[in-house]
Amino acid sequence: MPRKNRSMKLHSAINRLYVLVFLCIGTHLVYAAESPKPANVILIVVDDLGYVDMSCTGQAKDVQTPNIDKLAQLGIRFTYAYATAPICNASRISLITGCYQQRQGQYWYSGRGLHDPKYVTIAEILKKQGYATGYVGKFHHGSSDKPTGRGFPLNHGFQYFYGFSGGTKHYLHHSRKNGKGKLHEGPMWMQREQQDIEGFTTELFGEKGREFIRTNKASAFYLHLSFNAVHNFTHQLPVDYLQEKGLKGFPDVKPNESYWEWRKKIGYPAHPEGRQYYLGQLHFLDHEIGLLMKELEDQGLADRTAIIFVSDNGGSLVTYANNGVLKGGKYTLFEGGTRVPMIVTYPSAFEKNIVSDSVVSTMDILPTICKLTGTSIPDGLDGVDITPLLTGACRVLNPRSLFWDTKAEEAIRKGKWKLLITRKVPNSRLQIVDTPKGMFLYDLERDPGETIDRSSEYPEIVKELSYALDDWQTSVTRNRQAKHNKPDAGDGK
Repeated sequence: MPRKNRSMKLHSAINRLYVLVFLCIGTHLVYAAESPKPANVILIVVDDLGYVDMSCTGQAKDVQTPNIDKLAQLGIRFTYAYATAPICNASRISLITGCYQQRQGQYWYSGRGLHDPKYVTIAEILKKQGYATGYVGKFHHGSSDKPTGRGFPLNHGFQYFYGFSGGTKHYLHHSRKNGKGKLHEGPMWMQREQQDIEGFTTELFGEKGREFIRTNKASAFYLHLSFNAVHNFTHQLPVDYLQEKGLKGFPDVKPNESYWEWRKKIGYPAHPEGRQYYLGQLHFLDHEIGLLMKELEDQGLADRTAIIFVSDNGGSLVTYANNGVLKGGKYTLFEGGTRVPMIVTYPSAFEKNIVSDSVVSTMDILPTICKLTGTSIPDGLDGVDITPLLTGACRVLNPRSLFWDTKAEEAIRKGKWKLLITRKVPNSRLQIVDTPKGMFLYDLERDPGETIDRSSEYPEIVKELSYALDDWQTSVTRNRQAKHNKPDAGDGK
């Protein structure tokens, strides 16, 4: 071939190569410019919310929660969502680690709480992915909650923290002059410093949550927004609200007054305004959720922000929560103590206005967030990724068993069957339902109120579930010291 022709062909090949390289680079740049930013995640944890205390359930006629209802319209509301404990500190450990809290030796109040770094948290996972991480509100795990312990938010993945430690906090008093007091009137934490502040906790937490969003709107963020509403002490409402509703109000416990005698006067069914105080706290909670959603819209973040709304445990009957047909409430392993309200929204990817009857657990939140954010799901989790339910890829998850153990009670749910073993009445001072000792089998499909014990009719089911419960307990208690497992009902104020 003539040298000239060979030269022309070589130039042509080089030109084609340049074009291909240019197209590849150009396509990459266009894709990078158009690829969506990582999803923001907001986890809203509320305290002791009644199972039907959202107006979207249609089961509590005295409830008006338009903003929570809007969340349900924008996403999926679960009717069979379960917490892993009927109290806050134990359930919150499993919620943020995706693993049963018993694996860290936590069964009831007291104990070491969140202390084993083997069980990574949502915040630790997302922080490694470059997310800005913020915690606002209540945290409560155990003795590790001290500022130097792993349970303190800044020590398990959060870069920002505003809130308080413990099961209970006064809604209106937050200063050193009050001290802790009988009603926990002390200051708030701001990072690692305690600050005196005035204000109503629900509004303070809502504003700090919105401030975190504004500060981090340019990057991907994870906000854990943990309200103490609607936990006791529900009578602690702004004065103008009490006046507007014509409520007489209820005084705080006096220094020389017995705390438990005072509690009897406000607890169900003693006080004629008790339910109205609860609804007042719910009103302010719903309002703050509305402001949060508006902030996302104003910042142009609504479509790419996933919101998960969940209660830490079942509604507290003593503070006038309504659990509908479910038996019992907080402190017990009846359905009213462990089945919780849960809503998940992500407008750009998940289905909308769906009510799901699939059984899910709060432990599923961590792996689901990992899937949503493109993060590897850690090995050894007890929770599962539920995005197939959220996207409509399936309507029901594959069957699995769920387990509970508080050392006072044990339970397993498998399919429609629930085996409940009660060894002693939990928190007897605050318990207002009949809690007989013994072993009971319930058919939750036919009997969601757990009114009929089927154990004598189906001994083979009892045997099967008993063995499964024993196997699970063996798996989570292996190589742990029994001293960390002892419950302490005195912390359950």
